[in-house]
Amino acid sequence: MLNKISYECDELEIGNALVVRLYHHDRREFGDKKWPCVILFLMQKHITIFTDGASSGNPGPGGWGTIIAYDDRVVELGGREDKTTNNRMELQAVLEGLRFVADERLGSQPIRLFTDSSYVANGITSWMTGWQKRNWTNQAGETVANVDIWKNLAQVLKEVHLTITNISGHSGIPGNERADQIATGYAKETGFYLYNGSLEEYDIDLENIKVDPKQKTEKDRKKGKAYSYVSLVNGNFNIHYTWDECKKMVEGAKGVKYKKTMSKEDENMIKRSWGVK
Repeated sequence: MLNKISYECDELEIGNALVVRLYHHDRREFGDKKWPCVILFLMQKHITIFTDGASSGNPGPGGWGTIIAYDDRVVELGGREDKTTNNRMELQAVLEGLRFVADERLGSQPIRLFTDSSYVANGITSWMTGWQKRNWTNQAGETVANVDIWKNLAQVLKEVHLTITNISGHSGIPGNERADQIATGYAKETGFYLYNGSLEEYDIDLENIKVDPKQKTEKDRKKGKAYSYVSLVNGNFNIHYTWDECKKMVEGAKGVKYKKTMSKEDENMIKRSWGVK
């Protein structure tokens, strides 16, 4: 007798999960319809990498830092150059991280790489293809800066499955902050302990990529145009409309506080944080 019940399955990727669906066909009662009877969610392994670079002077002594999380392990890497640039160190950090993945033969696992360098992110996702077509020259016909690293990176990218995310630097993202500590430590030659052990015992939350609003505000404050400058001298809160005015007030005085503000609201917030009513 003809068996009127049969089975088939298919696969569907949703985010980082592989969904396997098993169907059965029952032609005895329902015609040629198929009905799901088992749905399995299989989480794919992935590799997480955070990178950062630093230099004191441009050029000057510099360092790079890389964090790689894979197979329930975390490995930190770092290095330095005596005369380098920030962009070069940012790029070297990425290259070393991907080289590690390739050398450990982990290239089949998808990689999530987080960098605060738009130079690195744009170079990998947008610019590199054009550079290669023009024999590693830019649109002006000049040799691409850091071409030696870019060429090595182009080779290792063939061996991995990479998704790169450009994050905001110095904004409280734990993995980025740690990579920055490593890079800065190597740049300043202060010595640095590099972790190599289990993910469970690693005290940095690499899954947290949320920006800390307070640190983001502080970063914007340093880069943005001043609304005013405020100082606290001998318990008196002062507002200055130029840096020179503020500098004259605080220079040489003991126990003073001063800060650049970005708005009237920022002025009031700083005033409250200093305990001034």
